[in-house]
Amino acid sequence: MKITIYGKQMTVRESLKLSIEKKLLRLDKFFGEDAEAYVTCKVRKGAKIIEITVNYGGTTFRSEEECETFITALDRAVESLERQIRKNKTRLEKIMKQDAFVYEIGDDDEYEEEPELSIRVKTFPFKPMAPEEAILQMNLIGHSFYAFTDSETGDVRVVYKRKDGSYGLIMQEK
Repeated sequence: MKITIYGKQMTVRESLKLSIEKKLLRLDKFFGEDAEAYVTCKVRKGAKIIEITVNYGGTTFRSEEECETFITALDRAVESLERQIRKNKTRLEKIMKQDAFVYEIGDDDEYEEEPELSIRVKTFPFKPMAPEEAILQMNLIGHSFYAFTDSETGDVRVVYKRKDGSYGLIMQEK
């Protein structure tokens, strides 16, 4: 696994880099050598935040944890990624064989407080997929919605998680 470590408005110490690399070795059993992990370390209002994004086989796995220390945040983030993988193991095996997802997170995919009325723009490729696959991808990256191209119709759709735990699908009226 290729690991890239960033410090957002901070310098990451060598000891923390070594700890991150050691902890991410636990995830090697799930991924091949072509997996890429991006780790962002930042401090917000005194809290230490670790964000881990792993891209493998066109699928994105993401975890962000905030704690009093970077080591505790790192432990929780790695555990969260392992839970995601185990929870979706059967579906992931099927989808990864089909290479169903293409979603890449760039360096600008970091979360911090922004001024009111600020609009953040993101671009990513829309790969055709079924709504069920889009829901899985949405859950893997930890977002409450996900835009995609419907593999049957070619139309742009949005799946989202409802307050009652079910899912919704937004389609363009024709």
